[in-house]
Amino acid sequence: MYKAGTGAKSEPDEFYQTVRDLYLWKMFAIVDIETTGGHAAAHGITEIAIILHNGKEIEGKYQTLINPLVPIPRFITSLTGINDAMVASAPIFAEVAERIYNLLKDRIFVAHNVNFDYSFVKHHLAASGFLIDSRKLCTVRLGRKVFKNLLSYSLGNLCRSLDIENDSRHRAGGDALATTRLLEKLIAADSEGHMQKMLKQGSREGYLPLQLHADDISRLPYAAGVYYFYDSKGTVIYVGKALNLRKRVTSHFSNNSPSRRKQELARNVSRIHFEECGSEFTAAVFESIEIKRLWPRYNFSQKKWEHSYGLFSYEDQLGIHRLGIERIRKNFKPVFSFNLLMDGHQVLRKLIKDFSLCPKYCFLQKEGECAGIHEGYCKGVCEGKEPVEEYNQRVGQALQHLKENLPSFAIVEKGRRPGEQCYLLLDDGKFYGMGYLSENEKIGQLDNLKNLITAFPHNELIRNMMLRHAASYPEKTIFNVQRSTFNV
Repeated sequence: MYKAGTGAKSEPDEFYQTVRDLYLWKMFAIVDIETTGGHAAAHGITEIAIILHNGKEIEGKYQTLINPLVPIPRFITSLTGINDAMVASAPIFAEVAERIYNLLKDRIFVAHNVNFDYSFVKHHLAASGFLIDSRKLCTVRLGRKVFKNLLSYSLGNLCRSLDIENDSRHRAGGDALATTRLLEKLIAADSEGHMQKMLKQGSREGYLPLQLHADDISRLPYAAGVYYFYDSKGTVIYVGKALNLRKRVTSHFSNNSPSRRKQELARNVSRIHFEECGSEFTAAVFESIEIKRLWPRYNFSQKKWEHSYGLFSYEDQLGIHRLGIERIRKNFKPVFSFNLLMDGHQVLRKLIKDFSLCPKYCFLQKEGECAGIHEGYCKGVCEGKEPVEEYNQRVGQALQHLKENLPSFAIVEKGRRPGEQCYLLLDDGKFYGMGYLSENEKIGQLDNLKNLITAFPHNELIRNMMLRHAASYPEKTIFNVQRSTFNV
């Protein structure tokens, strides 16, 4: 090895020795790209520049325009100066993919906001049949550690602060060269070894969002719970549940997903908070509570969640009271609601047999000889052998029974720490609330539990979760009251 500019041999410095000895990489590939948009799954690359650097000096350069095969938006053209005419005769990415792959493989991928560039390059390489899994180095995150207390760490402001010339801003070649000069200054000024720590196996610095501190990940326990992502304004933008908080939160950022949602979420996360919950089921319940309470920007599924089917009752033209399971429609209130059609049918079949109702008049049989008469529980209203008034009376009794026997029970789950248990209460078919109590707490009756836990607004998704959990784990339930009809 030679010192740049002297030709004299010298012992390798500590940084260079660390990277060469531990990782055996060819050092750095400094990358900058221009694109048609903000996420790789739906946007193309219009220009790429790669500068190969050995930690001391530049070893090679590569730059090319790329035809993205889609129109370049006007605001992108106004920013970069790259227009459709300029890329019309340029190669498509697949034509240069192999060369780009060969330049990047076995090198540390360096960029200013590295996850943006890396997500695009990795996605488009994969589409061309080339898979990379590079170690990454972000000059934004490293700059914050080495050059502390600057007002801004954008590439333009860092160049001004450090006297780095860039005569071609927002073009791949100019920004890649400016990032290279920045990297050289970072190496020279990094007296505390921040770069070595960022490049070590297991370091989170290479994949975390720009605004998120690695300590936020280090504080996460390997336990079940609910986590919150905050933006820079202190607003919760996402709530999730996890069996293992550390592992789950890390997975959000470690795969460089090219989707718009993942990229936008990563760009906006600046802080993480968590609440331990004791078990995965408890975490799932609390997650639903918090999504309904906070309505985070990037949570979608539970905002739209509702029961799809309901048990309806109406009187037909012959005056016969009918029951049926149908999709829930606006302005039509069901007697009871279900997430799955099969759940509704299971409850209805039990009512039919318990109250001698006709399967034809409950829409569980369309034609043919009445199965209820054949099996001995239908009394023949469908064949005119039973007065309508008597049949309607039993339908009313079935509905009254349903309303009077809404399920009430509590589920007991593992607590957050030894000597603690979590209680979740379903009361008269509605989610009542949850809370953590000592194992030695004397609860007594179901009504006493209401005074010991926290009440929350009814949530039909949680009700359905509790019914299924109780059916799967009956040993975890206490205060069971008339659950048989709802054992779905």
